[in-house]
Amino acid sequence: MPCLKAKGHPDNKVKYYPAFIDLKDRKAVVVGGGRVAERKVRSLVKAGALVSVISPDITAGLERLKEKGKIRHVRRMYRKGDAGDALVVIAATSSPQINKKVAQDARHLINVIDMPSEGNFIVPSYVEQDSLAIAVSTSGTSPAVSRAIRKEIERLYGREFGRYVRFLERVRQRAMEAIPDDSTRRNFLRSLASEEIFSTLRKEGFTAVSEKILADLNALTLM
Repeated sequence: MPCLKAKGHPDNKVKYYPAFIDLKDRKAVVVGGGRVAERKVRSLVKAGALVSVISPDITAGLERLKEKGKIRHVRRMYRKGDAGDALVVIAATSSPQINKKVAQDARHLINVIDMPSEGNFIVPSYVEQDSLAIAVSTSGTSPAVSRAIRKEIERLYGREFGRYVRFLERVRQRAMEAIPDDSTRRNFLRSLASEEIFSTLRKEGFTAVSEKILADLNALTLM
């Protein structure tokens, strides 16, 4: 009987590198002026990017952002070279041909709406509660599944968790300064992410949890 050798099955699926990118004062170009483009632009503006929108027409929402000086609008079709030295480029037109041209022209990070394989990064579905951000991705396979999971996460981690994460910044700084013993400090910091704390957050809210943590911290600093 001939020896059967197992053939390799290389995984050709693109593996994306998860990252949160600092876009403050960095150039970003969005090609397209419809509703999808507007969503992308709003998230880029919120991140502090310097956004240019290239499209013959734009939504009323984008027009308002333009009037407020939040974005720059180039009122024409995309031309080769428009991506320039932008760190992030998003092709968000309704034309696959134009989107593909944009993808071929971009030199840095390029996201192509509905054609993830043409770009080199995808935008995950994400939950944002103040300082807390949780991203969900199916590597571009099913945006619908990402959205469904995001909604579940929103129910599990409401606004009180965002307030809690922001509160912990001050608590952690004080603990680092006021609890000299390494083991005691480490155990206290770990306790801030316990199941008990999360359960109390959901049942009793932020105020109850913050009061308990401050009391515990005060007790440790007086030891």
